[in-house]
Amino acid sequence: MKSTVEHLSPTRVRINVEVPFDELKPDFDRAYKKIAEQVRIPGFRPGKAPARILEARIGRGPVLDEVVNNAIPTKYQEAVVSSEDVTPIGRPEIEVTEIADGERLAFTAEVDVRPEIELPDLAGLTVEVDETEVAESDVTEQLDQLRARFGTLAGVERPAADGDYVQIDLSAAVDGKEIEEATTTGFSYEVGQGGLIEGIDEALQGMSAEEEKTFTSTLVAGEYADREAEITVKVTAVKERHLPDADDEFAQLASEFDTLDELTENLRERLGQSKRMEQAAQARDRLLDKLVEGARVGEDPVPLPESVVQAEVDTRSHDAVHAFDHDEEKFAEFLSSQDKTREQFDAENREEAEKAVRYRLVLDALADSEEISVGDQELTERIVYQAQQYGMPPEQFVQQIQQAGQLGVIYQDVRRSKALITAVRSASVTLPNGDAVDLSDLLGSDDDAEIVEEVPGEVVESSDDTADTADDTAAADADGAGDAAGDKADVKA
Repeated sequence: MKSTVEHLSPTRVRINVEVPFDELKPDFDRAYKKIAEQVRIPGFRPGKAPARILEARIGRGPVLDEVVNNAIPTKYQEAVVSSEDVTPIGRPEIEVTEIADGERLAFTAEVDVRPEIELPDLAGLTVEVDETEVAESDVTEQLDQLRARFGTLAGVERPAADGDYVQIDLSAAVDGKEIEEATTTGFSYEVGQGGLIEGIDEALQGMSAEEEKTFTSTLVAGEYADREAEITVKVTAVKERHLPDADDEFAQLASEFDTLDELTENLRERLGQSKRMEQAAQARDRLLDKLVEGARVGEDPVPLPESVVQAEVDTRSHDAVHAFDHDEEKFAEFLSSQDKTREQFDAENREEAEKAVRYRLVLDALADSEEISVGDQELTERIVYQAQQYGMPPEQFVQQIQQAGQLGVIYQDVRRSKALITAVRSASVTLPNGDAVDLSDLLGSDDDAEIVEEVPGEVVESSDDTADTADDTAAADADGAGDAAGDKADVKA
């Protein structure tokens, strides 16, 4: 077999392949066997008719079609492997250019590839992160939240104010017609928390038990979405929350500590650790941005393979609508409630998709340059982690990602995470005042990927619908050549 590579652009190549018919003998043997099992010829048992009898009965054409469709994916893979400077990251568009029976098969494959990316010097990169000082107000807020968990509600005979809990009955009417789905009774609501109905907090402030008030608001969902409605709210009870005193007795009730001082010190330490984790994540995200900003292909920023970007756009759009059971009207209602049009969503979606693809390209180049590998244990840990995120048993999650061909995606996620941690270790991390920040205790050893559970821009496919996302899998698989192995739909005779 002979193959040559034409570089059409920094992100696309055409691979020209020519295969002598002598190399196709195993493919012809498989084709004859398969066809013989499908065709019934008098005098021969299924699968036993000789090749010459089959060709006499059905002609040479069906045999050649079977051979070509089965041989091309394998020969394409061989051509990719032999071309060391080509890393496919999408599905190839294959066109058969010649079938000279008995002599050769020739075809071309155009495919998007990862460009040759030149990365900035890691040791020369500096990122600035925020301070981790814990303010006393932060500790007080945490303590108050803990006290609130042990608080009690007591009825009061006074008008409701922010922070009070009220028990209410709600109803809504449009043009005098009551909306059944907008009616509820005995609903408990904290005055001032927001997020229920626009105008409800203003209406409730100053209301006492057994008082009723009507106000106008715009419905945001349902049959009457975006319509003005008359909202009637009746308060049936007003309650205020009583918090336990912040003392040693409360510390013993709410924690394993004997004194309030010990409890508050523990809260302070936890807040400090949380801020350090945020600091590490800041270093990661900001360094990734600097890597992308400094990465070059020649003199230009990293170019993006269009088919890979489009696959990312399609996947993100699919997942967004999937959350609404693929009901475009419901999705449109949701966008309207966010004061956003579909055109705005599509534009933002494409911008995020381009960012995600660019992140992946740069991190893959970094992983190659640092010779990053992923062990079985690391891959298993990530799979277990993601299974927990989806609330699925790991065995079931593994089965679904294998069926969807996404195991390579997870492998690449871990590899990129490790590469980014390597970059953070090599770069300089400083505070706003210029002092160096030591994150070594959070970054772990060279074999760990602790702080990078999810690289910015990464997309983990929904396990409910993984089979619909093969294009995204192809875009990020560890071996892009393998994605086309069984794909005959893109072959054009």
